[in-house]
Amino acid sequence: MKDRPGAEGHFDALEVRSADERAAWLAEELPRQVALARSLPGYAEALQDVDADAITSRAALAALPVLRKSRLGHAQQADAPFGGYTTRAAHEFAHVFQSPGPIYEPGGDAPDWWRMGRFLHACGVGPQDIVQNCFGYHLTPAGMIFENGARAVGAAVLPAGTGQTELQVRAAADIGTTAYAGTPDYLKTILEKADEMGETLRIEKAAVGGGALFPSLRQFYADRGIACLQCYATADLGNIAYESAAMEGMIADEHVVIEIVTPGTGEPVADGEVGEVVVTSLNPDYPLIRFATGDLSAVMPGESPCGRTNMRIRGWMGRADQTTKIKGMFVRPEQVAALVARHDEIARARVVVTREGERDAMTVQVEAERGEPAVFEASVAEVLKLRGAVEIVAPGSLPRDGIVIEDQRKYD
Repeated sequence: MKDRPGAEGHFDALEVRSADERAAWLAEELPRQVALARSLPGYAEALQDVDADAITSRAALAALPVLRKSRLGHAQQADAPFGGYTTRAAHEFAHVFQSPGPIYEPGGDAPDWWRMGRFLHACGVGPQDIVQNCFGYHLTPAGMIFENGARAVGAAVLPAGTGQTELQVRAAADIGTTAYAGTPDYLKTILEKADEMGETLRIEKAAVGGGALFPSLRQFYADRGIACLQCYATADLGNIAYESAAMEGMIADEHVVIEIVTPGTGEPVADGEVGEVVVTSLNPDYPLIRFATGDLSAVMPGESPCGRTNMRIRGWMGRADQTTKIKGMFVRPEQVAALVARHDEIARARVVVTREGERDAMTVQVEAERGEPAVFEASVAEVLKLRGAVEIVAPGSLPRDGIVIEDQRKYD
């Protein structure tokens, strides 16, 4: 999983490649990964007609179907535990995890299998550190994800898990832990409990995830001499993107391909526009191809001042699943995408939900240079299963904020 000839100050040489070097490497890796996925039962239908050798770039990848977590869940019910999406049997993995749903994920113990070492290195964690790992070890994989990453950078681990704050403080003080891994807010709880107990802790680095790191909380840690950085990771994919000390966006991991697409579709948006994060993993044990995370983000221009050259995203910007109940019926982003696909005249659409008196009202705004509202209204009724007004707006006038269903209803 890792190439360590090493650029000084970085985890490895992959982080500082030129755009041409990264593109050439991807042109070799992607066809292998797509071919691997195509051979698996889970992808038998979706990828059966795909020429893997032709998938050599992010643009070519965009032609493949998106894999949604709901599809993964249904497949796992039919073919437990992994739905035919792994290249190894369940007993051949080091771990099998269960996340809410339930969804089952495999886990490996190969060096940096989850690719979390890259993030911990960016946090300054290394062989001199003892990491107090406060992610859960019970059923879900977060604890093992960060433990595997700590081993990749040579750090020792206190497998603390969650809760029992007084014992957490006692262990941190006695052992002399220097780094924290866990949710953004729990470290504050530990520090405040240490103050109550009259203990001084040596924690000076924090690697966080699984929740929002608010600026005020980051400043709280900074005021106590703790550098706190966050990553974007999921149980299915492992590390996707991470902050460096530059703290300008999140840098894409070197073994994933990130796309930002219009919610409910697989269609990439322009750089800078908000859309759903879709990720292709280059992990040969679990080759997820165009896996929809359900999260919103956007590509940032340029490169990080820290010297890492991969693309950057703005971090978590909300949920892409904007499914909304209108007049007792659910309207989903996929339906809005189907409406757009039905008419060549329509470039983009946005459903706006309001209240008129005590009743829901739905207006569908469509970007189009021409077209008959009555024709569009008929399509709205057929595709969205609801009647609503259609408002034709000028091309380019709808916000590029990733929202395709805007709920403006107020209930107070």
